[in-house]
Amino acid sequence: MGGIFSQKSDVYSFGVLVLEIISSKKNTAFYIYDRQLGLLAYAWQLWKEGRELELVDEMLAADSYSAPEVMKCVHIGLLCVQDNPTDRPSMPDVIFMLNGSTNVIGGPQPKQPLFTIQNSVSHPQPQPSNNEATMTMINEGR
Repeated sequence: MGGIFSQKSDVYSFGVLVLEIISSKKNTAFYIYDRQLGLLAYAWQLWKEGRELELVDEMLAADSYSAPEVMKCVHIGLLCVQDNPTDRPSMPDVIFMLNGSTNVIGGPQPKQPLFTIQNSVSHPQPQPSNNEATMTMINEGR
């Protein structure tokens, strides 16, 4: 994003927030140990495979949300986090889509988001280590 704030960066932030709300996970704290995926990459992978409902917080009962609404929100969230700001919808378009005024699923298809590989330095996998210390005493006489 290069530190430049605009309406399109607000749309990006909104998309991240939508995906965080659905999953009940923070984008910055999300990590899957067997795969180096962040929240955006995980949402993208599930959406691409038609398994977006797996993103929903597992503490929610299946009958407490509308599956089509969740699928629509994941789709919109992924549209908002597109790499190229010109590929992101405007906030009025997002509101229009959220209000159900358009068929989101048949509309623009998201591309793979920019931040799809989680930085392994910020969330390293646990590694065993051996820590050793040696102490030598030197007695000086007078």
